[in-house]
Amino acid sequence: MFNLCKRLLHRKIVFGSTVGVALFFMFIGVMCWGAFNTALEVTNDMNFCISCHEMEENVYTEYINTIHYNNRSGVRATCPDCHVPKEWQHMLLRKIFASRELFQKLIGTIDTPEKFNLKRLELAQHVWQSMEQTNSRECRNCHNFNAMDIAFQESRSGLVHTYAQQRNKTCIDCHKGIAHQLPDGVLPYKGGSDDDHQYYEQQQIDCYQCHEGMPKPNTDDWEL
Repeated sequence: MFNLCKRLLHRKIVFGSTVGVALFFMFIGVMCWGAFNTALEVTNDMNFCISCHEMEENVYTEYINTIHYNNRSGVRATCPDCHVPKEWQHMLLRKIFASRELFQKLIGTIDTPEKFNLKRLELAQHVWQSMEQTNSRECRNCHNFNAMDIAFQESRSGLVHTYAQQRNKTCIDCHKGIAHQLPDGVLPYKGGSDDDHQYYEQQQIDCYQCHEGMPKPNTDDWEL
């Protein structure tokens, strides 16, 4: 049996390599693939995300005071849930781009709160642009129009969500600043821009459907 196994391992197969060599490289490949996937999993954890003080002392302190961290349902959206794609090919691409951040860490681009706040608008715009390009892909891991029961939403929220898809709106168009502080000069969306009013007028939406306290139209029929 021993001699049989020895002869089998020394038998040449493809490109002149032996079975033993082929098995050795297969083992190395499996080990490397396992190590690679382990590294991806480790870097997809919130503890890893806040392991540098730039994140822990700035965006993390803001995030823990939001509904994405603490809420009545007990469902928590962590850093990777919002900033790392679930699909493998998109996740790998995000990791490659994220490697550039290591250089910024080394040169101390945002290593103090003062430096971070000076770069806050630029950093936020990069994230917003990325989310716009992917149609807020990571938001939809939890929030999906098909799963929304509009009837249980507040009147303004329900109205905006009803027409958002028709207007080619994506989540980040309206929901900026829900997990991190907005940069100076950037106001949160209140659902009342000029573009909104113009669109809802075209749809003949009554004012009271958005604005509490506005009178409803009199629909009484006084004709005899």
